[in-house]
Amino acid sequence: MASSSSLLVAIFSLLFLCSLTTANEVTVGGKSGDWKIPPSSSYSFTEWAQKSRFKVGDFIVFKYEAGKDSVLEVTRYAYKNCNTSNPLANYTDGETKVKLDRSGPFYFISGANGHCEKGQKLSLVVISPRHAAFSPAPSPVEFEDGPALAPAPTSGSVRLGGGFALTALGLVLGIWAWF
Repeated sequence: MASSSSLLVAIFSLLFLCSLTTANEVTVGGKSGDWKIPPSSSYSFTEWAQKSRFKVGDFIVFKYEAGKDSVLEVTRYAYKNCNTSNPLANYTDGETKVKLDRSGPFYFISGANGHCEKGQKLSLVVISPRHAAFSPAPSPVEFEDGPALAPAPTSGSVRLGGGFALTALGLVLGIWAWF
């Protein structure tokens, strides 16, 4: 009896841990998913992002009209000043997926003339995996410097944590066999 309840606890623990290691794909702006000038001055992409929790390995997706707009990843200074002259990365394909490959702040602005000044910009904070389940994400304004490296553009979503899941499964089976 004790071994079956121990097995159930181990299985639920494994499922919880695997859910923490799965990469998410989040569309900027939520379900509407439009990277464009906000419909009103009261809307902010950054406020939208603060309602989400981004982890290392997640993807942020920007949907926009290719040829008429773009996404620039920039430093904090360029974000605050809507400076499009020297981006860390420039995306123009119309459906951009950026892998959030490190913890810390990320800053994005529109590359279309005048759009950033009208509110088409986004700052978000990526939390490290060890903090994903236990602490609130810090606000982007808490960071002084922009990111050091630009994430490479990606073409699809992935699920991370397969190796971890197999290791955890082996651990659970080992514990179960021990009882």
